[in-house]
Order: sequence, then C-alpha cells, then structure tokens
Amino acid sequence: MAGVEERATEGHVPFRGARTWYRSIEPARENGRVPLLCLHGGPGANWLHLKPYEALADERRVVFYDQLGAGNSALTEPHDPAMWTPELYVEEVDAVREALGLERVHVLGHSWGGMLGMQYASGRPEGLVSLIAESSPPSVPAWMPEVQRLRSELPPDVEATLRKHEDEGTTDDPAYQEAEMAFYRRHLCRVEPWPDWLVECFTILEANPEVYHAMNGPSEFHVIGTIKDWDITGRIGEIEAPTLLFCGRYDEVTPAVVEIAHGAIPGSEFVVLEESSHMAQAEEPERTLELVRGFLARFED
Repeated sequence: MAGVEERATEGHVPFRGARTWYRSIEPARENGRVPLLCLHGGPGANWLHLKPYEALADERRVVFYDQLGAGNSALTEPHDPAMWTPELYVEEVDAVREALGLERVHVLGHSWGGMLGMQYASGRPEGLVSLIAESSPPSVPAWMPEVQRLRSELPPDVEATLRKHEDEGTTDDPAYQEAEMAFYRRHLCRVEPWPDWLVECFTILEANPEVYHAMNGPSEFHVIGTIKDWDITGRIGEIEAPTLLFCGRYDEVTPAVVEIAHGAIPGSEFVVLEESSHMAQAEEPERTLELVRGFLARFED
C-alpha cells in the first residue's frame, strides 16, 4: 500500500486574482467513499494542525488547503486588509470544491475552521453530506466570558502579565508570549512536548500573522479583531447536513459554548473528549479518529 506522500498531490486553485494552495490525498483503497474537505483554524493559521486527519485517507480522499493569506496561500502583492472577512472564506470553500471536483463532500473544520464550516453549511450548499465542527464556538461574544473564566483560573501573576500587555498594546513582548504559553498548555494542547506538526503550524503562523491579527487578535484568548462580534447562533438552525460537534473537557472553546451550537443545530450530535483541550487530534488521537471515522461512515450512501 502506497504511503501518504506517494498518494498526495499539491497545487493551486485560482481565487480572487490570487492562488489558494491545496493538498489532496487519494485513498489507499478505492471503495466509493465520499471525500473529506478539511478547514483549518486561525483565522490565518495553516493546514498543519489538521495533519493527523491524513490517516482518514486510508479509505477516502482527504483534501486540505491553506486559506487565502495564510501558510502556502500567503499574499505577496499589495492588498486591502479589509478583504479578510468570513464571507471571503465561505466563497473560497466553494472555489476549492469546484476546482477539485468535490461534488459530494464531508466537511471537517477545527476551531475557526469549524466556525467557517457552520457558516458555510447554514447556506445549505448542494452536495454537503455532513459537517464536523471540532472545538468551534457559534458565537464569539458568547465565548469570551468563558475565556475570561479560564483566564481567572491562571496563577495571578500570569493573568496580571497578560492584562498589563493587553492594556498597553505590547502583546509582542516576550513576557506576554511566555504568559500566553501558560494558558495554551492548559487549554490549547496538554501534550508535552507539542507534536512537531503543531510547533511547525505556529512557526508558520508567527512568520505571517496578518490575517490572524486582523480577524482574531494577538492571541487565542484576546479576540479584538474583526470576528469579535461574529455570531451565527441565529443562522445555524438552517443547517440541514448531519452535524457532529466535539471539543475537549479542558478546551479553550469550552463544552458550555459548544453546547450552544448543539442546541441550535437540529439533530446535531455532541461529544466531549475527557482527556483533551483544544487539540484532541494530538491529545487523544485514536479516540478522535475513531469518533470522526464512525460519524462519516454512518452518513455514506
């Protein structure tokens, strides 16, 4: 059986006068399963934090891509930063699907990718077989109080350091970044050391943080960018595709927040992984793959 790299092809999809990079992995054995399209987080991160889902290409085509402005799809030409909107990225999902012939498709999104997936699915696109949203809030305003609660549980000196630099606008200070890691080790990824693919994901993001800073903000828990008011709770009742929501018990996107989406999406399923935070694919990889694989199999023809 050929390895993943031998079955992978990479290329670019024309989009908005630029190019969106993709990575498509053909299945190890062809059995007519519906392809899986994976949406990365950030906004403005890259596909690498989804790398463990390559394992699902043993039985179906799995497609990743770097969203415009991020990773391998970074823009080098002058551009208007006002272009970075959720609507741009909804449009990009359709562009990728059309270019790669994904007429029928499962969509899996993690973090911001799941937020994007929910917004995309609420438009009831043709051929969407199912939606999986991992660790994704349906409302940033509803999520922020939970983030503040988690921050209040940090050691007082850590929270004071975070607050000081946020108030002074010096979030690029090494002291802020060190305090940031105290939060991340509790609520982003609890595996020590972090897997290489996650370290590389953050390294690439730090080298080109434009979209992340514009849409999100300086850190996972200080959301002051354009998505700070993003709330589609009132729209996700329109989602018709079977939907799986899951998160970790210690997740920065807490179970209480994901529960809001579960209550709003008709017939959705909701699972909490008890040993995980925000990176279940690193923290409980076997359980996570089993969960996703089982859900996809139930909604195949």
